[in-house]
Amino acid sequence: MSEETEMLLDQWEQNYKKGLLSFWMMLAIAEKALYAYEMRETVETLSKGSVLADENSIYRALRRFAKNGLVKSEMRHSDIGPDRRYFELSERGEQLLGKFIQRNINVFNDKKVKKAMGKIAETK
Repeated sequence: MSEETEMLLDQWEQNYKKGLLSFWMMLAIAEKALYAYEMRETVETLSKGSVLADENSIYRALRRFAKNGLVKSEMRHSDIGPDRRYFELSERGEQLLGKFIQRNINVFNDKKVKKAMGKIAETK
């Protein structure tokens, strides 16, 4: 791959990953309530390391989610430090995530899409 192509790929992936951080965060807290640091680790694990987020990005997204009624949170006692705020999806958040998956993720299960992706991935 040429240096220019590599640079274009890096730029594309940066934009793509920024947009997908919300998806991975919401997917993580759809499974169970998490506090921000756990969320960062869970996003990295779920995305197989393809999406990494710093704590500032996590907190900005959580504030945006809360403002839009997508999450609910509660303080919980911690035996190993200060109390922590745990986040989970609200009913509205679950609905939004479900619709996003239907419209934007499930398309990758389409036979024609799989075939096209497989064909291009095999040749490059």
